[in-house]
Amino acid sequence: MNASRAPSRNPVALGLGCDRGTPTETIARAIDEALAQAGAFLTDVRAVASIDLKADEAGLLEIAARHGWVLTFHPAAVLATVDVPNPSETVLRYTGTPSVSEAAALIAAGTDLTQLIVEKHKLRGPDGRNATVSVARMPASN
Repeated sequence: MNASRAPSRNPVALGLGCDRGTPTETIARAIDEALAQAGAFLTDVRAVASIDLKADEAGLLEIAARHGWVLTFHPAAVLATVDVPNPSETVLRYTGTPSVSEAAALIAAGTDLTQLIVEKHKLRGPDGRNATVSVARMPASN
């Protein structure tokens, strides 16, 4: 599925996580795959978020700039308050929160767990670095 087709009028938010130094193309591929799972397109993305530890992550900044997205960063303490289906002890050990992508997607969407449509899509790039993308449906606005 080509994730750059016309909008489906179903706005979504992305939560992004990655290993330090993950290439932009690995992140882009993970986003495309997660959006395809959600039945959504790049044009449906209305909000994008991650953890503040990634505020200087070149791949995340490049993908946001490429699509004109404002990337919002949240502290671990805020992400840790969000109920998620796939908490990770490893993520907790390295970041201080059990979830980055799922929690960030839900915060960015301004919604709860019931609207998480792609939980934790993980892609390991050719260099061994991982990108994780979660997709949440955003509430309809009038």
